[in-house]
Parts: sequence; structure tokens; C-alpha cells
Amino acid sequence: MSVSDDARDESGYLIRELHGVKLAQILEYLVAHYGWPELDSRIRVNCFAVNPSIKSSLTFLRRTPWARAKVEELYIQARTAEVLGKPRP
Repeated sequence: MSVSDDARDESGYLIRELHGVKLAQILEYLVAHYGWPELDSRIRVNCFAVNPSIKSSLTFLRRTPWARAKVEELYIQARTAEVLGKPRP
């Protein structure tokens, strides 16, 4: 287990466990930090490239486990870097 595996949020929860974090919050965070074009380049799905919106992306991600897993992993990496004061991935 590395130090980044133990990164905790402001409430003291491990970031990698996504405790109490909803998919909508994850997506809003990623859009705010990366923007739709960067999200599309990192995770190639049409809902990030063609007329992107939170609503359409949530619908897709809720129905597509592999895409949701990639979004959650990117969130964990970005939040961990933020908490540890490192450049975001």
C-alpha cells in the first residue's frame, strides 16, 4: 500500500473508497477541473465529446460499468493529488 492509497478527504475518509460521494459530484468535479475536451481525451466516450452535459453523461455512466469505473479512477487520482498537494494527473 502506498502513501497515496491513504489519502483522506476533509472528513477523514479514504478518497479511494468514495465514501458518500455521488456520481454526479464526481462528474461535476472532473468537469470543473479538466473540462469536457480534456475528459474526452482521457476517457474516450461520446457523451464527453458530442454535446456533452452532466445529465447525458450520468445516464451513460450509470448504464456502462467500465466507463463509470474509469471516471471514478480518474476522480480518485485527481482528488488524491489535490489533497497531497501534487500536480493533478
